[in-house]
Amino acid sequence: MKLWQKDKDSLKSVTDFTSGKDREMDLYLAPFDVLGSLAHIQMLASIGLLTKDELNILKKELKNIYREIQNGNFLIEEGVEDIHSQIELLLTKKLGDVGKKIHSGRSRNDQVLVDIKLFLRHEIRQLTTSIKNLFDLLIDQSEKYKQKLLPGYTHLQLAMPSSFGLWLSAYAESLSDDLITLQAAYHVVNKNPLGSGAGYGSSFPLDRKMTTELLGFDDLNYNVVYAQMGRGKTEKIVAQALSNVASTLSKLAMDACLFMNQNFGFISFPDELTTGSSIMPHKKNPDVFELIRAKCNELQALPNDVALLTTNLPSGYHRDFQLLKEKIFPAFQTLTDCLNMTALMISSIQIKDKILEDEKYKFLFSVEEVNKLVLAGMPFRDAYKKIGQDIEAGKFSYSTKINHTHEGSIGNLCLPEIQSVFQKNISSFGFGIVAKAEEKLVSRD
Repeated sequence: MKLWQKDKDSLKSVTDFTSGKDREMDLYLAPFDVLGSLAHIQMLASIGLLTKDELNILKKELKNIYREIQNGNFLIEEGVEDIHSQIELLLTKKLGDVGKKIHSGRSRNDQVLVDIKLFLRHEIRQLTTSIKNLFDLLIDQSEKYKQKLLPGYTHLQLAMPSSFGLWLSAYAESLSDDLITLQAAYHVVNKNPLGSGAGYGSSFPLDRKMTTELLGFDDLNYNVVYAQMGRGKTEKIVAQALSNVASTLSKLAMDACLFMNQNFGFISFPDELTTGSSIMPHKKNPDVFELIRAKCNELQALPNDVALLTTNLPSGYHRDFQLLKEKIFPAFQTLTDCLNMTALMISSIQIKDKILEDEKYKFLFSVEEVNKLVLAGMPFRDAYKKIGQDIEAGKFSYSTKINHTHEGSIGNLCLPEIQSVFQKNISSFGFGIVAKAEEKLVSRD
């Protein structure tokens, strides 16, 4: 079944090629196609295209389909082109001609668009929960290990003293900034394209503000041409936001691999979180972090993948957009898995004590000794030169006592401030409005 089919069908080879993985990808959209349809039919009834009785039986059957989807009992039948066709087929089988009325006033183009936006909105919400879980853990572990010192590096050379508290909370604050770009993507996503039709509107007197309110969107995409132009642009903005989170996780994973290396030996993990070697009995490999690094590096390529799929397309719909689903939809689960596995590893981290008491790290304290001379009245350049000469002459002496007090330093991590900024960022999404709207659409009358 194809919504656009008239008397003749396409060649099977053409159908197979043009459908691709669409049926598989459309299963991601199933609950959201129902939500969009529930809002659409209420609007149709309000403008006289459905009677009250027709609206009621359509609502009842759509809610039944929604529950089947939620229970995992839904599938797209063989020979049915996509999710939209499947739901319309089910309605028509059950309700006859009334089921055919559901498509009035919309094109498959704006139907796909609203489904995708509802899906992206839902996935961003779920992803934000996983980000918050990791953020909270990093803050807790930062507080727990704030007194444990480790070497800080620049150019992979010994630089200055750091701490595990400083290291862990750096990634917490990074996630807080990542939320800003995710929030920006969410606001682009959370606009209603329904009613734009094939990109040129409709002669029906559609009430687009009504469907916007019913679906819990912040606003609508007003210009119907731009609503279609948003396809590809929206996915690219979302992909960039996912890429930012992935970048944070990838860097953390690389640090963990490095710090676990025997030449560093700063951290370790329980045996059940590492893997061994088939030939070397001493090995404890950080495979989890290596795969997090690899998967997140792949995700950092996602914005480019989306851009190359959609670059130089003129306005209007093009079948190229279909392939975006294969790029974007699975990316959310991949990133969520990486967030959850990072949390598992960090929750079980084992940290070596008294690392900086080893004399090989003595030059980490050179800046501390320079600053002591400056505090005693010596000009900085003279103090820098003196300590440098002492090092060259083998006369450098130092203390491991550190007194860093300014905001964001070893002795003043500003964890409450970082938490406050994160909470402000997460609160501004406004997920509650969406949850209430969706619940109202599918609730039993």
